[in-house]
Amino acid sequence: MRVVLAEDLFLLRDGLVRLLEAHDFEIAAAVESGPELTRALAELAPDVAVVDVRLPPTHTDEGLQCALAARRERPGLPVLVLSQHVEQLYARELLADGTGGVGYLLKDRVFDAAQFVDAVRRVAKGGTAMDPQVIQQLLSRRAAGDQPLARLTPREREVLELMAQGRSNAAIAERLVVTERAIAKHTSNIFAKLGLEVSDDDNRRVLAVLAYLDRGR
Repeated sequence: MRVVLAEDLFLLRDGLVRLLEAHDFEIAAAVESGPELTRALAELAPDVAVVDVRLPPTHTDEGLQCALAARRERPGLPVLVLSQHVEQLYARELLADGTGGVGYLLKDRVFDAAQFVDAVRRVAKGGTAMDPQVIQQLLSRRAAGDQPLARLTPREREVLELMAQGRSNAAIAERLVVTERAIAKHTSNIFAKLGLEVSDDDNRRVLAVLAYLDRGR
């Protein structure tokens, strides 16, 4: 699986290269600026891009905007964005086209190698990987006065959070130490209470939940 990596801090970039190569990823390019990222994505057609939001020369959201521009040129290009802080706008822009192959993680997650590598693989396969803190902020903003969310049981809310992160029923069941059948029942109840269409497709399910949580911005 070929990766284009964009990170301006040398030590972190080098560490990410070593980590990804240790898990059988091929690094097609490791760059440190927006213009280099734009060229690499256009010329190398990677399987997935792992991109720091803030890159030279602007050090604002250069990396994100380069990645979004590349997705417009090549719809569905898998992009995993890394950020120092939670910014709901970044998540919103990534999710705006309603398709998968996107992820948004805080850089702290990189130190959990298994979690980070899982996110890269999931995004590369067209899935969605959202940082738990992003989900918590979306839930917190929606919670006040939101009757559908208020009707969820504590267990359903746990399942909702894990679902929104991009986890499958099997992964949620393993995490909560219950059966897949129990999780299927919980997800069915969640969709009914939130007024969402039930879907067996993991990614459509995630996108539907994230769209619900991001309403009324």
